[in-house]
Amino acid sequence: MLEFFQTIQAVIHRWWSEFTLQTRLMAAATLVVSLFMSGLTFWAVNTIQYEAQMVDTRFGRDLGLLLSANVAPLIAEQNLTEVARFSSRFYASTSNVRYMLYADPEGKIFFGIPYSEATVQNSLALERRIELPEPDFSSTDLPLVRQHRTPQGEVTDVFVPLRHEGHYLGVLALGINPNPAVVNSSNLTRDVTIAVFISIWVMVILGAVFNALTITQPIKELLMGVKNIAAGNFQQRITLPFGGELGELIVNFNEMAERLERYEEQNIEEMTAEKAKLDTLVSTIADGAMLVDTNLQLLLVNPTARRLFAWDGQEVIGQNLLEYLPPEITAQLTQPLRDLTQEQHSSRLEITPPTPEVVFAPEEFRITLTQPVPRTIRLMLTQVFDQSRETLKGIVMTVQDITREVELNEAKSQFISNVSHELRTPLFNIKSFIETLCEFGEDLTEVERREFLETANHETDRLTRLVNDVLDLSRLESSKIYQLEAVELHPLIEQSLRTYQLNAKDKGLSLSHEIETNLPPVLGHYDLLLQVMTNLVGNALKFTPEGGKILIRAYKITALSEENPTSLVRLEIADTGIGIDPEDQMAIFDRFFRVENRVHTLEGTGLGLSIVKNIIEKHHSQIHLVSEVGVGTTFWFDLSLYQAATPSPSARLGLSIR
Repeated sequence: MLEFFQTIQAVIHRWWSEFTLQTRLMAAATLVVSLFMSGLTFWAVNTIQYEAQMVDTRFGRDLGLLLSANVAPLIAEQNLTEVARFSSRFYASTSNVRYMLYADPEGKIFFGIPYSEATVQNSLALERRIELPEPDFSSTDLPLVRQHRTPQGEVTDVFVPLRHEGHYLGVLALGINPNPAVVNSSNLTRDVTIAVFISIWVMVILGAVFNALTITQPIKELLMGVKNIAAGNFQQRITLPFGGELGELIVNFNEMAERLERYEEQNIEEMTAEKAKLDTLVSTIADGAMLVDTNLQLLLVNPTARRLFAWDGQEVIGQNLLEYLPPEITAQLTQPLRDLTQEQHSSRLEITPPTPEVVFAPEEFRITLTQPVPRTIRLMLTQVFDQSRETLKGIVMTVQDITREVELNEAKSQFISNVSHELRTPLFNIKSFIETLCEFGEDLTEVERREFLETANHETDRLTRLVNDVLDLSRLESSKIYQLEAVELHPLIEQSLRTYQLNAKDKGLSLSHEIETNLPPVLGHYDLLLQVMTNLVGNALKFTPEGGKILIRAYKITALSEENPTSLVRLEIADTGIGIDPEDQMAIFDRFFRVENRVHTLEGTGLGLSIVKNIIEKHHSQIHLVSEVGVGTTFWFDLSLYQAATPSPSARLGLSIR
């Protein structure tokens, strides 16, 4: 039973909670009004019934006194027959009297209308003796009135003492029926009141049900639909069969949801396309790019940044940036990053952004790393704010590997310093000798003047060679296109040997060549290759002592490759000179690097081998060397064969400058 009541209570609570505040207030007001009206009606009914009871009481008391005055003498004379006759006539003449009972002073009933033992016992619960209401009832002259309920209605009991000439003769008990008109009116009023009360609440309940079905339920559905739309569920639809304004509202809501769904799909497609473009752009840029939130947790890392910091194969998204950066970067960026994340406003330039987010000018850091290889990187930190420039959204970190740039800057500085030094020495010598000739020419002998002029001429030639080498190197490192064609190596080598034949003879050196028979032409540029041979043979003459040998060899080789073997021609320039130290062999092709700076014997510009290296690279090849101190040095490189039938697509060469 308890569970049943709890279930009913839960149902009522759920049903009540579905009503709006306005509906609850209306129900409460209706309850108060109905209770007030019902209470007022019941008060009026009770007042009427009370007045009726009072009338019945007065009527019964007066009637009892009248009867007692008429029957008391007869009872005193013991004329019970006349008492019975009088009582029967009186009882038959009125319908207001339900019963009449006569009892002696001891309470024994000696006459009653209607009277039978069964009737008295069943209806009035009276036996043959009547129990007087009060112990001292015999000493009073006033009647006693009371009411009691019976299945036939409320009955007024009147107990009248019978006295005659001061003697107490017994009790007359009368039962007075209520006024039928008053009773019917009261019952009708009560029934009408109950009916009205029930009708009001039936109407209230029906109104609430109607309101729930026709107004509250659709409004709840609309409210739930609006909440789903606000939450991003644009597939929400309302299917309620309503017409009128409410039905039009539902139709408009469904149309709005459908348009929002289409708009969302379009936006998702556009955002997906834009994200794909952005991912492609970020993943293909040469610089490293990272995005962190205000907690310094990584949101985006492009492949370049992963490669720079060796994060390949690591799951760094969502991790703290400072835990994965190299120690050198962490030491310098920890405090700046924390300062940037704590800034919520910026006093930088006011720029109207074309996008929902505002990116301010970056802070730049240049850091040198030692692990895993020495390199220099440039990092730029950029704050990203929302459009209102009040809320910090994150920080963009751009990473650039500027090791090559730093090396080029150092090389440029070194190049300028070397060129300045190399130009200053011959210019100083020329100026010194010319000033001496101008100021002291008359005091000098003819031999001294001629010696000064030869020295100035020699320094001028040296200056000319330096300028020419610098121009040649600049031209080779530019984007100039050279026409490659068939070159016969035999006349090229012969011309190189003729150029230095006299120099070799003067130094007592053996200058020879070994050229393979029927050597096919190679693809190249005759003048550039001649400059390569001239520089290499000249260096060999310079660093080979008297009695040494210089040999030029040219022969055909087959280079093995994964696709198919390729025929090449290899050129070697070997000497029996002083050789090159192993620590110098890596830097021998750098600009202005001179071995004579170490041996302190011969002079040069230090650009010859750098020019050779650039020319060979223009021919899609590399220059190599094998050297041993005190034994000699061999330079060699390979050239492609000239294909007369199918000219090489690289017949015109335009290489990007390194």
